[in-house]
Amino acid sequence: MGGNKDGYIVVLCTVPKEKGEGLARLLVEKKLSACVNVVKGLRSFYWWKGKIEEDEEELLIIKTSRESYGELEREIRENHPYTVPEIIALPIILGNLDYLAWIDESLS
Repeated sequence: MGGNKDGYIVVLCTVPKEKGEGLARLLVEKKLSACVNVVKGLRSFYWWKGKIEEDEEELLIIKTSRESYGELEREIRENHPYTVPEIIALPIILGNLDYLAWIDESLS
């Protein structure tokens, strides 16, 4: 990809409190993500099975390539405790070309 901004995504994934670091490390070790930020102290409100739930969670901000998305999603699903984990990919439309090249290097 070498700086091709169309080839990069940010994936958002919420996990239960105290579970983010383990999944983040796994994704980086398997070279499915160049970097994962773990944002602690998240409070989520959502509909589940007909009622509003409230949980303490952590947010993973995962930087990767579109090419790696399928395998990344499979890995998250296999290692995530939720029945329906949040896995949402957003395109990176602009970015520091040196940083985007670093993503390539980190995934190979």
